[in-house]
Amino acid sequence: MIRPSLFTKTLLAAVVAVSGFAVHAQEKVTVQLKWLPQAQFAGYYVALSKGYYKAEGLDVTIKPGGPDISPVQVIAGKGADVVVNWMPDALAAREAGVPLVNIAQVFNRSGLMLTCKKSSGVSKPADLKGKTLGVWFGGNEYPFLNWMAKLKLKPDTDIKVMKQGFNVDPLLQNQAACISTMIYNEYWQVIDAGVKESDLVTFFYEDQGVASLEDGLYVLESNLKDPAFVKRMGKFLKATFKGWNDAVKDPAGAAKIVVAADTSGSASEKVQKRQMENVAKLITTANTPKMGYLEPAAYERTVKVLLAGGESPVIKKDPGKAAYSHAVWEAAK
Repeated sequence: MIRPSLFTKTLLAAVVAVSGFAVHAQEKVTVQLKWLPQAQFAGYYVALSKGYYKAEGLDVTIKPGGPDISPVQVIAGKGADVVVNWMPDALAAREAGVPLVNIAQVFNRSGLMLTCKKSSGVSKPADLKGKTLGVWFGGNEYPFLNWMAKLKLKPDTDIKVMKQGFNVDPLLQNQAACISTMIYNEYWQVIDAGVKESDLVTFFYEDQGVASLEDGLYVLESNLKDPAFVKRMGKFLKATFKGWNDAVKDPAGAAKIVVAADTSGSASEKVQKRQMENVAKLITTANTPKMGYLEPAAYERTVKVLLAGGESPVIKKDPGKAAYSHAVWEAAK
């Protein structure tokens, strides 16, 4: 039996100590998603899978969302450091007392639209009058309500608003003339159910002038006063942008990673690849120096849309520049 020398023992102890320090040095970051694992969030899963977060010294936990999970409530309860959310919900929450601040805007185009069957008699926005329309709530209803105010169509008077679940059944079962869909998800569920694209009419909120920013990253305002937090989140953004850039360039590879992250086993690579291809259309800054940068003009357009909600505007007061910050984005650079 060979006895380890004092030098060897000392060296081993040093290695263990350094290893322990390395583990300890991994800074924890928890991100709360808006929905279940799917290509809508591919960039985060790609960054995690490829070790981009680890390379920045981060130990990142990705928490899936769901129909009963509010990113605002999670971050308000200190259950996450950063959340993925739509700007209407974030600004409404800020006005209600949860001071969220946008630190990056990954999606710079909206994927939200109203999808209608031609057989329902809808071919243009004016035809929506007198129809039953499926609408997502939980913060997703704000762009729709702004659009209706713009069209001068009052809910429960000129139109019937159906609180839509996160499925396409109301359209398939003719319970509603139109339903809320995302270009990368529910729209294709309608097609996969056997409805021909030629039998559908779609109204992109982007085209109707009521689109608001979706899938931004938000933190609590108080945390931005801590330089260490800003630095840590800068590392998070740097790795996240790298993940998104890869996902846009390689939808098939991103789809495999998303499917692997879906513990329910319900996701398929074919569906997630198609979803990622459509998500990529909403990230026009991918693989450019402007990736994730919130353009002030785009922010101001969204605020203007939210303030123009008729009798029930989403927000009653312009939050100004306090609702977004480029400090973390700049730290990522």
